Amino acid sequence: MKRPGPLLTLLAGLLLAVFMLSLNATTGVKNASSSRPRTSGAAPAATVTPERSTSPSSPTPSPSASPSASPVPNADYAGRTDDDSSAVAVSLRDGRAIAYFCDGHDKESWLKGAVGDDGTLRLTGKNGAALDGTLRDGGRIRGTVDYGGRRYGFTADKAVKPSGLYRATATVRGAELDGGWIVLPGGRQVGILDRDGAPSAAPAIDPETGAVTVDGKKLTAHPVTP
Repeated sequence: MKRPGPLLTLLAGLLLAVFMLSLNATTGVKNASSSRPRTSGAAPAATVTPERSTSPSSPTPSPSASPSASPVPNADYAGRTDDDSSAVAVSLRDGRAIAYFCDGHDKESWLKGAVGDDGTLRLTGKNGAALDGTLRDGGRIRGTVDYGGRRYGFTADKAVKPSGLYRATATVRGAELDGGWIVLPGGRQVGILDRDGAPSAAPAIDPETGAVTVDGKKLTAHPVTP
């Protein structure tokens, strides 16, 4: 029996090489096919990020602070007590009040405090003095003054210059002077002048200028406001 010759060996090697080339080609096609993107089915939805607005937001305007204003008008009032023994004057300015009670001899008190939006007054002074009143229709104040253990009812009408409340302070010949005057409608004056705390009837002032002479010295009494 003859052995296969070199020709058969060469033919077997050639067939093996062809088989290996075919196998490599088939594997390459499968790999290329698997690497392509899928086209079947719905495409995934694209995520869109909304752009941020670059325009500055308009600042919210802050409410402007309105100055507190009292509904009670600024005015002066002057009148007498119900028993006609004393006088009372009240000056109202921007929700505040100052008042003066005096009998023109030796009783007097300066009082101050706030005015309510409804026109009510609750004023206080030294030694427990107090004034309670109500502004009525803007034309007059009706109330009471507690002083020295007594209560005085009073009515003070709206005052027109030169009527109203006046005061002067000074030092004359080493004495401390403090004078208060109420000029009533019609021109009548009621006042007290303290000399180092000792009260006495005050000399009359010129209501047009406030000029007054005390112990030979000329002083000026000025309108009083809170």
